Amino acid sequence: MAVGPLLELRFPIKGNDFVQAGEASSKIKRALQQIGMEPSLIRRVAISSYEAEMNIAIHAKHGEIILTIWPDLVQVVAEDVGPGISDVALAMQIGYSTAPESVRQMGFGAGMGLPNMQKCADEMQVETRVGEGTRIVIKINL
Repeated sequence: MAVGPLLELRFPIKGNDFVQAGEASSKIKRALQQIGMEPSLIRRVAISSYEAEMNIAIHAKHGEIILTIWPDLVQVVAEDVGPGISDVALAMQIGYSTAPESVRQMGFGAGMGLPNMQKCADEMQVETRVGEGTRIVIKINL
């Protein structure tokens, strides 16, 4: 018999909203602490979700972060409506950024988002369509 998810949380993210940016990942971190998840796993999920959330705020019109906890896996999905990524391999390089200068002046957009997500994930998939948006799936084994 298949076991469904133990928990699913959804967080809408607005593009260019740097006042609320980071709220979803903070709520995710608190939820994981409340259910007693191991601190090292919480850290990996929190970093992944924060980087994904900031990428939506920086680059997209809007999007959503979806946290799903299964008995053996935590999954973070970041879906957005935005410009998409024209060269995923280039975007995965540390320090590569397409963030506007105004965002960089606020301290964001240093080109660490995708590399940090990859570093925290046991598995990561990037699906993107230029001019439409991006979907990132991050899986962390429990």
